[in-house]
Amino acid sequence: MTQTTTLKKIGFASFIMMASVFASRIIGLARESAIAWVGGASFYTDAYQVAFIIPEILNHVVASGFLSITFIPIFTRYISKGEETKGFKVFSNIFNCFGLLLLGLILISMVFAPSLVRILAPGMADGPGFDLAVEMTRIIVPAQFFFFSGGLFMAVQFTREKFFIPAMAPLIYNAGIILGGVILEPVMGIKGFAWGVLGGAFAGNFALQLFGAYRCGLRYYPLFNPRHREFIRYLALTLPLMLGLTMTFSTEILMKFFGSFLAEGSIAAMNFAIRIMFILVGFFGQAVGQASFPYMARLAADQDMDQLNHVINQTLKFILLVLPFSVLFMVVRQEVVFILFQRGAFDATDAALTAGVLPWFLAGAFAFSAQTIVSRGFFSVQNTLFPALFSSLCVILSLPLIYTGMHFFGIHGVAFTLSLSVVLTTGLLYEAWNRKSKNTGKKQVYLFFMKLAGLSLVSGLILEILHRWLVRLIVPDHLGPALMICVIMGLVFCAGILVMGQVMNIQEIRILFKKLQARIWPWANKTN
Repeated sequence: MTQTTTLKKIGFASFIMMASVFASRIIGLARESAIAWVGGASFYTDAYQVAFIIPEILNHVVASGFLSITFIPIFTRYISKGEETKGFKVFSNIFNCFGLLLLGLILISMVFAPSLVRILAPGMADGPGFDLAVEMTRIIVPAQFFFFSGGLFMAVQFTREKFFIPAMAPLIYNAGIILGGVILEPVMGIKGFAWGVLGGAFAGNFALQLFGAYRCGLRYYPLFNPRHREFIRYLALTLPLMLGLTMTFSTEILMKFFGSFLAEGSIAAMNFAIRIMFILVGFFGQAVGQASFPYMARLAADQDMDQLNHVINQTLKFILLVLPFSVLFMVVRQEVVFILFQRGAFDATDAALTAGVLPWFLAGAFAFSAQTIVSRGFFSVQNTLFPALFSSLCVILSLPLIYTGMHFFGIHGVAFTLSLSVVLTTGLLYEAWNRKSKNTGKKQVYLFFMKLAGLSLVSGLILEILHRWLVRLIVPDHLGPALMICVIMGLVFCAGILVMGQVMNIQEIRILFKKLQARIWPWANKTN
């Protein structure tokens, strides 16, 4: 496969996943908006967020989030050799062995939920939300089996270069949460959202992905052999990821752990802020990472390290375009929070708290986005041990930093130190990859980062001046004026970024806007 063909395929697949992730983030914001409307930034919402800690850890321990990463290289090897039957037997054995382990862990988690919540959110142990958090934990935990199954079903589809049905999973999952909350809220309050989690996971991540995998030729065999050579190989690849601590995973846990010691509603406010930030991360990082990994695994299997480094470097340059967009969100943070959340139980005080913490998370958006590609470089060559150990060490070393931030600066200190930890971890991990792979193109990535950082700083100053003038002219105290300010700022930002990209000869900016134009206004290209 030629370099151009590979990049075109990654681009097409990336757009599918990018559209899915972006739509998922939008629906996810609708979900968070519904939760804010019901619970505001209160102990109810804090309890709902804490209820996800044990499920998230359980998901991580059984490596549901890494199933595609570790399974794809193994399965791809069988497909490329024409040995599909053997490939699906390996699939079945992994599914059965890990599935049984997961079911046992789910049962244990449900029985010991009170003790586990007390350990993982100690500041909430004596608060009014503790019992509610335990009850919702027991509702949400079984959904992890559906995520585990769906992860393997998606891996089969990714190997076949089929991305559409996997792209639907997060959309249906989030829609299920919203429906559960809206329908059940009058009867059981915020617990309705917890039941929506369970229903959405079953529909989007299990049932639909099972259908998609069978369309790709999935065959199931009732095998159970933990001593099988490929299962041991899979376990050796996956175990470091199961035991390792990634910064994305740890951020969610640490945010809630340290937030439990802060004032009521702090966990909720940080969660609302980080969901806004994750719109950008999903659009620029997650989608590209998911779509590019099968091709990266294939290049690694062919031992074409030069081409692999080229793909990683080019992908990182596109991902770093998140920098100026993060600055735009920083400037219009108050209007964004107002539009998305300020209604129902979520009042002006909650909005001010959320808007105040949002810039500190946005400062790390580029690192959250970039780490999806950097880590997949190691995964593509089936080296899961080093990034797992490295990230775990970084997480451990960040604990005193986060505690210090919390002690002196409260909620803002927690958000800033979490972002700083991700920035340092991603940068050091990328440099480790460069040395291991002898990546000669790294200087271009660093120069591109510095160029974009300068552009973002200049654009941020201009946008801040314009924003201050606009809020005097258009007071954003209602939805209409707030939307108008965001639209004006967005249009000025896009025009300014295009001009700066032209002046500074940043080809990636022109390509990004050209691709968006081709998808949003396809007739424009035909006319021209």
